[in-house]
Amino acid sequence: MENNHLKNTQVFKAFCDETRLIVLSHLQSGEKCACVLLEQVSVSQPTLSHHMKILVESGIVTPRKEGKWTYYSISSDGVNIAKELLHKLTLAMPTTHGHSQR
Repeated sequence: MENNHLKNTQVFKAFCDETRLIVLSHLQSGEKCACVLLEQVSVSQPTLSHHMKILVESGIVTPRKEGKWTYYSISSDGVNIAKELLHKLTLAMPTTHGHSQR
C-alpha cells in the first residue's frame, strides 16, 4: 500500500465524527437516498452534504446520481482499504535490544 498520509487521514477522518458514524450505521442496511438520510440523521441539508463529502472522499462511501437525487452506499473496496490501513498502522515492529526499529 502506498504511503500516502493525506489519503490515510481522509480515511480516519471519516470515522472520527458521531454524525458520520450514524450515517454509516444507516447505510449498513443498503443504499440510501440523501433525502432519506436527511430524515434519519436529523441534521440540516448543508451539514449532511458536508459529512457525505468527507465519507465519499475517504472512499468508505460511494455516491450514485439519479436525476436530482444522490444515493449513497458503503463501498466494500473502501472498507477493505480502511481495514488494511488500520492493520498496517498497528502492526507491531520487530524489536532489537528492547527498542523498536524505525
